[in-house]
Amino acid sequence: MKTTVSSSQKGGVGKTFFDVQFSYYVFLQCSRRTLVIDFDHQGNTSKAIQKGGLALVSRVKASELFTYKDGQMPALENAPFVLISADREELLGLEKQASRHNEFATKLKAFLESVNDQFEVCMIDTNPNPDIRQLAGLVVADFVLAPLQLNQEAIDGIGQLLNNERLGLRRIQAKINPKLQLIGILPNLVEPTPFQRENFKALSTHYAKLLIPLDGGGFAAIKKTTAAPEAQAAGLPIWKLNKTSAREAWAQMKPVFEKISSIMGVN
Repeated sequence: MKTTVSSSQKGGVGKTFFDVQFSYYVFLQCSRRTLVIDFDHQGNTSKAIQKGGLALVSRVKASELFTYKDGQMPALENAPFVLISADREELLGLEKQASRHNEFATKLKAFLESVNDQFEVCMIDTNPNPDIRQLAGLVVADFVLAPLQLNQEAIDGIGQLLNNERLGLRRIQAKINPKLQLIGILPNLVEPTPFQRENFKALSTHYAKLLIPLDGGGFAAIKKTTAAPEAQAAGLPIWKLNKTSAREAWAQMKPVFEKISSIMGVN
């Protein structure tokens, strides 16, 4: 099973849209048995996937993956596409139990090992706060993807993504999870404004090695489109919306998804 965490230390970067749509992509177009885990207490990934009705919603809740009793490993239902949905209050309470944080990460790792043969892809959506949920996700993952908006604040935050004393990828790779691979930074909600074009140019100049090169040239990015919130509201894959804007959006997104799934080895 290939486990990927979508991680950002800033909200509003389109992370949930990517998580939902990429999960649909690997399940429907790559024909991979897929598990989605929503650790974000806002539950937006859970709401969208539940609305679409394509996944089986597990009776197991997200917080249980950290807190189950020894010898009582949560057992998932047998289905090719399963969602473990967010439970808000229980997830929020995890950070307050600092003495158990090592235990939480260990239990999450053990759970994922227990379903390794049941699924081929696991997508973990984390909240934007640098807490135990995001840390544990990075500790157990094979890959991490970092959605980013093209504003100066987000670009300045790249240093935190790499070097944060608790959640910096370099620290986690060196000391905790050497198998963790950064797929790359994914500019998201990209608009054709002079400001964003200049920021993308700066990103390409200074952080080219962190971006995702496309096979046809250039770097991966996802444009802002009106079809995105419509797809999320319906809980559907964007390519199933019968709208010109959705078809245009999917034509731009598909090479990005193909490249990311290729890096993960699941295309």
